[in-house]
Amino acid sequence: EPMSGHLPVSILNSPEVDTEAGHRLRVRIGYGVAILLVVAMTLYGFDYYFLDLAQRPLSPKHALLKPGGSIGLGLGLLGTALFLGIFLYPIRKHWEWLRRRGNTRHWLDFHVLLGLSAPFLIAFHASFKFRGVAGMAFWIMAAVALSGVVGRYLYAQIPRSLNTAELSLQEARDEQAQLTKQLGEQKLFAATVLAPLFRLPSEARVRSRPLLLVLATMMYLDLLRFVHIARLRFRVLGSWGRLASLGGILASRNSEVERVVAIARRQARLSKRVLFLSRTQQVFHLWHVIHRPFSYSFALLALVHIAVVLLIGVR
Repeated sequence: EPMSGHLPVSILNSPEVDTEAGHRLRVRIGYGVAILLVVAMTLYGFDYYFLDLAQRPLSPKHALLKPGGSIGLGLGLLGTALFLGIFLYPIRKHWEWLRRRGNTRHWLDFHVLLGLSAPFLIAFHASFKFRGVAGMAFWIMAAVALSGVVGRYLYAQIPRSLNTAELSLQEARDEQAQLTKQLGEQKLFAATVLAPLFRLPSEARVRSRPLLLVLATMMYLDLLRFVHIARLRFRVLGSWGRLASLGGILASRNSEVERVVAIARRQARLSKRVLFLSRTQQVFHLWHVIHRPFSYSFALLALVHIAVVLLIGVR
């Protein structure tokens, strides 16, 4: 829902209060658990998964890792549960009780986590045999996961306030003006040094490009911004600082450098988002048209697969 009024200037000048630390920790723990599980399964089943299908029944791990085995079946149930949990995010929009729990961005982060974790678990469940209805369901699920990453990226491109409500275009421009003022007051970097960080295509070019090219351009500019930020750090840090920050890639221990870099990064990111705002919304709409049918198709095929397994048994 659009905000009324303007973003307080004090937010830009006051010390930041990190209210997101707990959420970030929970998300990192979730990804950590998922990565550990994938690594453990890879190490344990490496020799089994690379066997020919005819040789797998001779392996001592077959009873555990086959789709109907103790581990294989458990991974399939867990992967399916995770993927079905993805639907809590769209259900939340229509369920008042869930809407009052947390905020949209936090739900979206876990929505993406579940969507990325489930395909790996299902792949291990299927012991990397993707045939029939189950194989079709897996590839649809993989497409859903990939499109989910794109969707999360697009969601982040719409300027938002601290409470995740969308900022109006005027509010975003007001924030840009404040950031420009702060950059003008700093003495670390000359305007000519910062200029490449803010170099963007013209509005006419952005309006005329096809939507997929717009998406590719946005991602390219984000990558380029990362490179420019590293160069800014590298320019002012000493030899030890450059080494400790891996050539400017990581944050340094110089608080003034990091303060100015944070302002410059925020300004560059916000300028890009304002420029691409209307096109981002168009791409986001197109993404919804593609993402939802794939999600529902997977759910249907997964139910068919489970029904078939229950009828004929697991192998």
